[in-house]
Amino acid sequence: MPILDRRKDRFIDDQDKRVSVGIDFPLARVGGGDGYFKTTKTTVESIKNNIKLLLQTEQGERLFQPALGMNLRSVLFNQITEDSRIEIENNIVDTFNTWLPFVELRQIDVDTGRQDQNQIKINITFNIKRAPNSLDSVQVTFDGVGGGDITTTETTAGVTTSGTTSGGAY
Repeated sequence: MPILDRRKDRFIDDQDKRVSVGIDFPLARVGGGDGYFKTTKTTVESIKNNIKLLLQTEQGERLFQPALGMNLRSVLFNQITEDSRIEIENNIVDTFNTWLPFVELRQIDVDTGRQDQNQIKINITFNIKRAPNSLDSVQVTFDGVGGGDITTTETTAGVTTSGTTSGGAY
């Protein structure tokens, strides 16, 4: 007879650090016996990776799932107005409702202050629907000058981490 886990936050409370939740991106080999690739240890880390990858993926880029993605790189070289900023925010909301329905978006900030360098910063504050009291944020910077670097910044409980991916999402 199975034992049912009736904890309220059973999908959020990652107590066992020996268990990996997902693969961490960008892909990197890790030595030391914890598997071949670097992995995420918590659900929140995995969701942050999902958000970053969803924002960085172009529609049509993923085989057999042509609707997956955001097409944000195409906006980099257009003139950005208040209407296009609202369109980006609406596109993010629609895409998250389709591909990440377990994430509740609290705030979306689209910063286009460096238009002369074709740069867009998107900061998303979110929580997991099953844990409404935990807020996290992910910031993704799309830089169209100099090879299209993508800088990500994550904030969890006041701790900020950063990373840069060059040349694309993968």
